[in-house]
Amino acid sequence: MSKTWSIFKREVASYFISPMAYVMGAVFLMLSGYFFSVILLATHSASMQGVLGNMAVIFIFIAPVLTMRLLAEERKLGTDELIMTAPVSITSIVAGKYLAAVFTYLVYLAVTLIYPAILIKYGSPDMGPIYSGYLGMFLFGAGCLAVGTFSSSLTDNQMVAGIIGFGLLLFFWILGWADAIVTGPVGDTLANLSLLKRFDDFQKGIIDLSGVLYYVSFIFIFLFLAVRVIDSRRWSG
Repeated sequence: MSKTWSIFKREVASYFISPMAYVMGAVFLMLSGYFFSVILLATHSASMQGVLGNMAVIFIFIAPVLTMRLLAEERKLGTDELIMTAPVSITSIVAGKYLAAVFTYLVYLAVTLIYPAILIKYGSPDMGPIYSGYLGMFLFGAGCLAVGTFSSSLTDNQMVAGIIGFGLLLFFWILGWADAIVTGPVGDTLANLSLLKRFDDFQKGIIDLSGVLYYVSFIFIFLFLAVRVIDSRRWSG
């Protein structure tokens, strides 16, 4: 755990030393602020449902950028060979780097709490959907970052890692349309694998255990795959 913590601290520092975290944060907050303002003025409703839905879509584009360097950079610089021979497990390395990305995302998410604060000050919002919506937004974002971490383990090129990550996230987005194309249990099953489809209930104020388990399992699977990819290079080398 101490080694994971050390890697986490190093990665968080590298995020906030470079301009990337600030640029991506500015983009995320600017767009989410725009949607909050437009939706509030258009509906005059003290609700975060539409805002959170748009924030989730925005983050599909941002997550690959935040994670594309995590493991790809180590491979490009050749420092991955030193890591593989160091007295630290690959699981600790992946976990530390991933948690640093999640922390950065949480900083972005924390700033957006100003939106419900505005609703509370000037209206009477139903807080249930806001609480559940933010829980869902956290789980959704953590899932996106797990996909990005896995994508970064596949290559030494950050741009390629970003494109792969975006492609995978796009795939898990459009799966939500499957039930409109394929009827029956097959369409329902495919749709239920969608990252955004699972987010719908959280936006409505419903905290479904199956939804939480879906995101936790989704995160675990992609981090496990990232570990396996790196481990396979150790043995092939």
